[in-house]
Amino acid sequence: QVQLVESGGTAVQAGGSLRLSCVVSGYLFSYTCMAWFRQAPGKEREGVAAIYIGGTSTYYSDSVKGRFTISQDDANNAVYLQLNDLQPEAAAMYYCAAARRQCRSTSWSWRDEYTDWGQGTQVTVSP
Repeated sequence: QVQLVESGGTAVQAGGSLRLSCVVSGYLFSYTCMAWFRQAPGKEREGVAAIYIGGTSTYYSDSVKGRFTISQDDANNAVYLQLNDLQPEAAAMYYCAAARRQCRSTSWSWRDEYTDWGQGTQVTVSP
């Protein structure tokens, strides 16, 4: 069974940067669309970014556009999320998600689009 394992979450100060990793235990190209979601306490899980595996398309929520970057690493079966200029409102549990169909611009941020999920990695941002 393919697993998604996130890492890289930690505590940082406002203005700092992090890189989150999501490693696919099997073959990255088992999936066509991979995404990062986040969930803060008391809030809904929201889509942050998505990437078309093997293609060039990427998608971002308005709240992170210009500060976060999603990328793929074929050699290491991984997808990364670079988080820059972190602010306290970005603190959340970050989850990796994967789908076996192409990302769609109208629905990439919907939870139901994804069949497989990781356990999450915690990001804490202090003022």
